[in-house]
Amino acid sequence: SSSPTENSMTPAGTKYFLVVFMISIFFFGRILWPFWSILVLSFLLTNLFRPIYISSCRIMPNSLASVFTCLLIIAIVFIPLTFFVFSLTDEALNLYSWGRDSQVGLKLQSFLQESPLIAKLQEQMLEIGFKFDPSQVTQSFTYLVKRGGLLLYNQASGWATNILQFLFLFFMMILIIFFLLRDQPKLIAYMIRLSPLPEDENHLLIDKFQEIANAVIKGNGICGLVQGILGGVVFSILDLNSPILWGSIMAILAFLPIFGIGLVLIPTTLILAVSDRFSEAVFLFIFYIILSFTIEYIVKPKMVGTQVKMHTLMVFLSIIGGLSVYGVLGIIYGPLIITAFLTLSAIYLKRYEPNIRKK
Repeated sequence: SSSPTENSMTPAGTKYFLVVFMISIFFFGRILWPFWSILVLSFLLTNLFRPIYISSCRIMPNSLASVFTCLLIIAIVFIPLTFFVFSLTDEALNLYSWGRDSQVGLKLQSFLQESPLIAKLQEQMLEIGFKFDPSQVTQSFTYLVKRGGLLLYNQASGWATNILQFLFLFFMMILIIFFLLRDQPKLIAYMIRLSPLPEDENHLLIDKFQEIANAVIKGNGICGLVQGILGGVVFSILDLNSPILWGSIMAILAFLPIFGIGLVLIPTTLILAVSDRFSEAVFLFIFYIILSFTIEYIVKPKMVGTQVKMHTLMVFLSIIGGLSVYGVLGIIYGPLIITAFLTLSAIYLKRYEPNIRKK
């Protein structure tokens, strides 16, 4: 057997090892950085479909159950997503054409010029030194629609033309999910062994991440998808332009607390009212109220439960900040980062703050 001096390490040796270890972690992170988005999405989808994998393991070997679950993910996610990307390209081009050729801008300008309420508002704003011109509103509206449609068309057509890259990344994600489904418990145990934190704090961090991941996918993701699909169907029924595009936008906006799909449906209601489609405007507004109330106060709490508690303002800031920093995937990254901060803050307040104050 080796002596204690052979197994122990001097302070200088410990510092040297930690420096080398941190350098290796840095380069390891650089290697994985290009695939960070794929890794996060793989982790989220693994958590979502893991119950199916566990159920499948009762009747087939683990590897076969993992293959079955991956094929199910391809059928549910990949195939509809491929059709969606190509449809979104056409819808975005239609939106650009509508913003360029539609008379809704002129109707909106006419409504603003003829409305006595707007005229009174113009007078009051003129008294305090502000000049309000209805034509500026319509010009801004038309410009935003055209630019937004063109931007979305360029993005969607870029995804469609880079289909080989998309296939490669999706294949990578499926491969990662295959191994995560089988080996996630081993990976978590390995990460806990590497962590210098006590075991209960490690489990607290992991549990919080899994809870917020379930909240993002099950609560916001599935509920947002339902709201987007139903919103797109109503747009199609009312013969409004670009139902797939606006349904997609509503699915993303559904992540936002307080506002949500109202950022699309309320302006659309006003446009319908201006366009002499008052009964349809009333129908759309009632549809918005019923859908928002049902999803936010009945469906989502039952799906997510009460485990994840985050202040509404914090949720809003995490999503808006995530979108501004990381793009669309910031909807996922923002809440995860905020959850990590809040969990570590709770650990600090519980364990370390009393010791620091005693000193």
